[in-house]
Amino acid sequence: MDTPVTVVIIGAGNRGLRTYAPYAKRFPERMKIVAAAEPDAARRARIAQEYDLPPERTFRTAQELFAQPRMADMAFICTQDGDHVEHACLAMERGYDLLLEKPVSASVSACKYLLERAQTLGCSVTVCHVLRYAPFYQKAKELAASGALGRIIAIQASENVGYWHMAHSYVRGNWRRADETSPMILAKCCHDMDILIWLADSPCKMVSSMGDTAFFRSDNAPAGAPGHCLDGCPVKFRCPYDAEKIYLTDALTGFYVNGAGWMQNAVTPDPTREGVYQALKAGPYGRCVFRCDNNVVDHQSLCAEMENGISVSFLLSGFNQRNTRTLRIMGTLGDVYGNLDEETLVYTPFGKVPQVIRMDVQETISGHGGGDYRMLDEMFAARAQGTRTATDLRRSLDGHFMAMAAEHSRLAGGQAVDVETFVAGFPAQNT
Repeated sequence: MDTPVTVVIIGAGNRGLRTYAPYAKRFPERMKIVAAAEPDAARRARIAQEYDLPPERTFRTAQELFAQPRMADMAFICTQDGDHVEHACLAMERGYDLLLEKPVSASVSACKYLLERAQTLGCSVTVCHVLRYAPFYQKAKELAASGALGRIIAIQASENVGYWHMAHSYVRGNWRRADETSPMILAKCCHDMDILIWLADSPCKMVSSMGDTAFFRSDNAPAGAPGHCLDGCPVKFRCPYDAEKIYLTDALTGFYVNGAGWMQNAVTPDPTREGVYQALKAGPYGRCVFRCDNNVVDHQSLCAEMENGISVSFLLSGFNQRNTRTLRIMGTLGDVYGNLDEETLVYTPFGKVPQVIRMDVQETISGHGGGDYRMLDEMFAARAQGTRTATDLRRSLDGHFMAMAAEHSRLAGGQAVDVETFVAGFPAQNT
């Protein structure tokens, strides 16, 4: 591309400020940030300072920014789940193409409405289903599509959230309540539903799902546990979910060993040692995991039949040491399995020696196994060529609808749900 794509960032949180914005520093010839909107004053000041944005190009709300004449080629919508459709529509009405964080919405009707608006306004919308771009999944897709595994019969996958990530995001954090954001199968796993549909090369036909909140409930609280971990908890030293451990002292996730990471930046705009400690004393991320107002599941499983007959099984669990994903694709001539965190696949043609396939670590410089930056690369290339991206809005909604149907099944006690019929029951409207 001759000139960089100009971008406005809506939402300077971990995805907007810490994931996508740094691409402009690494590849200034491809992307330039020209404005931002962020309600938190400290985060707004930080993105303005880091990307040299003048006061007239920094806004408190998306509405304020989109009230201005169009000032960039694209808008990156990195706000909370419930705001995505409103902010996306405001941006498209001003003529912006979009990078839209997932999930698009927890409402089938709102998803349909946004698709109609994008088609009417002629705007390109890429949804951040970044796993499609990760070398790990691209290699698995290549093997499945090549015929090396024969006819694909079944796919098995798991989302191992990690006990510390579960506590941070889905018990204490922003995605702890389905009624305020999205059900966990959508908020966390629409990535996985999208990958399963892509690997199977088929939308989902029927799905059944079960799960609940088994552990992170008040009736499981240890005797005498206070509302906040720093308020003299009697089981503090043996509790792995202790906030001081997770955010400050733990060798894997703590500030003392690793400095400020994405979790510390979520806890406070002042991610210093003292800033994190003070935020934990009374803030939401310092709460006892048994004393929160969470209502999303801590485990969920689903079984599905794809339209082409492939069987799919998936497990989401917050009870694991490692935050990673696993995959197994089973065909009539061989199978392949692997772990995203290890960036390794093991391909076994039946009756032959297994082949270990390791990803090139040079390709994984960004998050999600290298998918974040590779998605941006492809999106900018597609924009220059006038083509669709692999995760444009129309393609991405199939995974959303599979997740929503799975949640409907879970709430109905595991009842099998026909996805097409389920989706057809909702009119396109901005809810």
